[in-house]
Amino acid sequence: MLNHKNLPEDDVEPAGHGIGRSRGGLTTKIHHAVDGHGLPLAIMVTGGQRNDGAMLEQVLDDIRVPGVGGGRPRVRPGAVLADKAYASGVNRRMLRARGIRAAIPEKSDQIAARKRKESKGGRPPAFNADNYKDRNVVERSFALIKQWRGVATRYDKLAITYRAGAVLHACLTWAALLGDMP
Repeated sequence: MLNHKNLPEDDVEPAGHGIGRSRGGLTTKIHHAVDGHGLPLAIMVTGGQRNDGAMLEQVLDDIRVPGVGGGRPRVRPGAVLADKAYASGVNRRMLRARGIRAAIPEKSDQIAARKRKESKGGRPPAFNADNYKDRNVVERSFALIKQWRGVATRYDKLAITYRAGAVLHACLTWAALLGDMP
């Protein structure tokens, strides 16, 4: 499940850099990965003009889940459930190379292009509709982040403070879960 390491130099958001600009003014996007229960695993903030699919590899690189008994942290999810914005061949090849199953629907223009090529268009990518039904967990986690007024209204002028609000929300989400533990 999804949404900043090793970013190319022009994609790095310095601490004093403002939030992204578009025709509508200042905008921003939160890219994060969550587990099957909606608990945040990795959070990244980019300008609103940034393509979602281009950020998948960086978000996956940020995942670190420590084991209960110590040892190396888990860094590879078993599956990625994502919307059509992540349906590029580049993302599918990257997930396949990492041994990660993908439940990403194919874009309608990709389906049409494949059908136009007939037998040379290849097979459609594997898609498990039953697994994809669990993607609502990601959407609900975004809805919870947006409950915070500062994050929802984007009053912050700096990307670093906007990300701090999203990270603080993630910390509180995890703390609420861990507070119930004996």
